[in-house]
Amino acid sequence: MATRRTTTAPYRCTECGWTTLRWVGRCGECQQWGTVVEAAEQTGIVRSVVAAAAPPVGRAARRITDVTVAEAPRRSSGVGEVDRVLGGGIVPGAAILLSGEPGIGKSTLLLEVAAQSARSGRRVLYASGEESAAQVRLRAERTGALHDELYLASETDLATILGHIDEVEPELVVVDSVQTVSSSLSEGMAGHPSQVREVASTLIRVAKERGIPVVLVGHVTKDGSIAGPRILEHLVDVVCHFEGDRQTSLRFVRALKNRFGPTDEVGCFDMTDAGIVEVPDPSALFLGQGRPVAGTCVTIALEGRRAIPIEVQALTVATTAPNPRRVVSGVDAARVAMVLAVLEKRGRVRTSDQEVYVSTVGGARLLEPAADLAIAIAVAGAIQDRAHGPRTVAIGELSLAGEIRPVTQGAQRRGEAERLGYRTVVDHSSGDLGGAFRDLRVRATASAGEAEPGF
Repeated sequence: MATRRTTTAPYRCTECGWTTLRWVGRCGECQQWGTVVEAAEQTGIVRSVVAAAAPPVGRAARRITDVTVAEAPRRSSGVGEVDRVLGGGIVPGAAILLSGEPGIGKSTLLLEVAAQSARSGRRVLYASGEESAAQVRLRAERTGALHDELYLASETDLATILGHIDEVEPELVVVDSVQTVSSSLSEGMAGHPSQVREVASTLIRVAKERGIPVVLVGHVTKDGSIAGPRILEHLVDVVCHFEGDRQTSLRFVRALKNRFGPTDEVGCFDMTDAGIVEVPDPSALFLGQGRPVAGTCVTIALEGRRAIPIEVQALTVATTAPNPRRVVSGVDAARVAMVLAVLEKRGRVRTSDQEVYVSTVGGARLLEPAADLAIAIAVAGAIQDRAHGPRTVAIGELSLAGEIRPVTQGAQRRGEAERLGYRTVVDHSSGDLGGAFRDLRVRATASAGEAEPGF
């Protein structure tokens, strides 16, 4: 089939949408190689100049002060953690893009959102291009997501999906996924950049005109970025990423872009046999059980706006090897190497003759500098075989001079520690690494009935 070229710019970049009159190997805007392809004629989303000259009745431009927020009230999705990430709920007419690795649980999460919205009295259309209606029904039975107001459609044709929207008249539309839907008005197979652009643009236009929120599922590439043209992320209002470790049941939803709320909120979920469950207070997931032992220390990390206690564990083994092993899990290997160097030079704790193993509890990822002090205390405790006092947390970044630097949102971290019952917080007020060890020794001695003096 011959490609219908545009009259202005017949070549377009599939990543950023940059156009040019002739083919080039490298995009002049995003500098990507091999992304400039022959552009098909735009259809379905661009009106003629004559039709666009006069605005439709009732859609004339208004002063911004005359527009009320009541015209776009937020609606709860029925899942509190999703509402947290979206900034308080779903805005009518919003276009939301949810991405994530295959098998991470995107469809399960959105089916739960659809079911909860249906239970609240809102009609929902769930269009699946990857599963049949019977397969979605089986998963809904397993997760308890059955409701009469939830309509299923197994379709990959855009026109058919639009017909279902006209017939069902839903208040929420879920399309799983945008890469499997194709339009007869655009060239290429489903998943081609021109198809993804056409499908997304049409669904977003319908969402804006009718005030129906649309949730699109997006595939990811090998490097974790969203598949398809980069313009897809510019078209939608909200971009969320669903992530988690396959070895654990914990899942996180992060907002990478949000026109209606903050982008530093994180939703926590637990993937179980019966579906996905909200975790409104994930504090207990990353803590060990019982009293502190040698080689452990708790720190308060930030996940978005959430302060979460995470326990750091360290194990050391004496060795005569010229290059002792350094094995880490859940922490940054480069920062651990720096902390070990500061421990030996500034803290007078010999680490060059020790194999060091550092890990976090519960599969948490602890990459921020605020965990430096907790790692240092855990490693020093493992080498000296001494435990610090109970109910103690350490928060601080270590400089190469051995100083403990303050961290961002320190008051929020301390408040979370106090809420969880931690009586001692070791932070930048100790001055340096030696001062932190002295404070721990004094406090552990004061709690001699609960723990042995440490350090």
